[in-house]
Amino acid sequence: MTASHTLARSPILGQISKHGILVMSGFGLRLKVQNGHLSAEWGIGEERHNVCLPRVNRNLRRVIIIGSDGFATFDAIRWITDIGASLIFLDRRGKLLFASTPTAPSDVRMRRAQSLALGNGTALRISRELISQKLDGQAALVRDMLHNSVAADAILRCKADLAEAESIEAVRIIEAQAAKMYWGQWADVPIRWPRKDERRVPANWKRFGSRISPITHSPRLAANPPNACMNLIHALCESECRIALIAMGLDPDIGLLHVDAPNRSSLANDLQEILRPRVDSFVLNWMQTEVFRKTDFWEDRNGNCRIATSLATKLCETSQVWYRLVARGAEYIAQELSSSIRKPAPYTRAIATRLTQSTKRAVKGSNLPAVTMPKHEHSCGGCGKTIRTGRTHCGHCAIESATQRLTNAASTGRVVAHTAAARAKRSATRRRHAHACSTWNSATQPAWLTQDFFARKVQPLLASISTSKIAGTIGVSRWYAGRIREGYRPHPRHWHALTELVELFPTLEECPGR
Repeated sequence: MTASHTLARSPILGQISKHGILVMSGFGLRLKVQNGHLSAEWGIGEERHNVCLPRVNRNLRRVIIIGSDGFATFDAIRWITDIGASLIFLDRRGKLLFASTPTAPSDVRMRRAQSLALGNGTALRISRELISQKLDGQAALVRDMLHNSVAADAILRCKADLAEAESIEAVRIIEAQAAKMYWGQWADVPIRWPRKDERRVPANWKRFGSRISPITHSPRLAANPPNACMNLIHALCESECRIALIAMGLDPDIGLLHVDAPNRSSLANDLQEILRPRVDSFVLNWMQTEVFRKTDFWEDRNGNCRIATSLATKLCETSQVWYRLVARGAEYIAQELSSSIRKPAPYTRAIATRLTQSTKRAVKGSNLPAVTMPKHEHSCGGCGKTIRTGRTHCGHCAIESATQRLTNAASTGRVVAHTAAARAKRSATRRRHAHACSTWNSATQPAWLTQDFFARKVQPLLASISTSKIAGTIGVSRWYAGRIREGYRPHPRHWHALTELVELFPTLEECPGR
């Protein structure tokens, strides 16, 4: 599963991103050490990229490989580990194949406590907390983003039942009941596409539908773009959870909530539960504020929605965000397991907070920095082109949309103009002006304000006065005021007010009749 865009692009393709992530995809991938530098080569056909990184480059945090065609030497893996970075392998469908992490201090007592946690109640306590955080996140998303307070309250009632759960199986049942209500609120969420792509996408790509794929009857092999993006990001989250747990000296395969299964990192999946609402929020925000692009996705012959390499690269560049979000959860699990170890009093001490440095920050009086969620690219609603924030369409599509808005406004205006209220308003205006004309006494007009004087002296100056100012001065419509600016001569009762407006008064020599 390679992936779609709508995320901030890296400055130069072929270099590591500002977050220290190098993403490699394509065919003939090569990762080796050459003259003490890490040499990486990837791409397809003529679109090949090559980067050579020095050992002192401390900005590198992750090397993410999407695909399985190529090689990585032992020297390259050792080079990546030596500088404190991690190597992650994903297959083309987004499944995590392999994740390496720098060697962390290992305490066999922690692993023993992890193995005994299911029997002494520690696993139940940790599972309750992880699912509690997950349900809090799901309830907040349903209330704030899907605007369904009833469903959110129902999820919170499930959370309240966690306190009475006396077994891991009971926790799983509560989590499943909440999940059914949660995903039920997603079914009718629309997937927005640019106008030019609307007819080109399959019908099942226009609604979120179900989180369960009709191909596998599980979330694997997603059948539409949002689910495909979720699957890829969850694979990244799983790798980040593995890295965080190993850094805390734990075994990511010995689970507490998830049952043991071959080829599964059960404890990493346990920890991943607290990330799931954040990933869902990220994808839902994308669906509600931006358009997906057809060029970012394609459909396999079995109906599996696949993601283009360009978007997969952008999604992989968010991995450091998920690592920072999961760091505190990994430390919590380690602290709970450590507290279950019986230690002599002289050896009792708090476990090191290697991931968040929260102990050191507390001594210094500072708080943990907030984690900013990644931003999407802003796309044109007409063609899908990347545009500046604050705009809705690119320059080309804006012309078409503006023309359509004017046409719709004109059509609406014509309908409104023929309503009974509009006709009554026009009749009242005509009666008012007719009454003003009939009651006006020409004797009140100054003798010098003749038709010739108004035409020669006053009328030309009115062209420089705004329409709204003329309309407000003599109490007429803006349309009628516009005609006056163009040279139309109004009723004589308005002449004196317009002469005052242009501040033109004749001298005695200019007055007619002298």
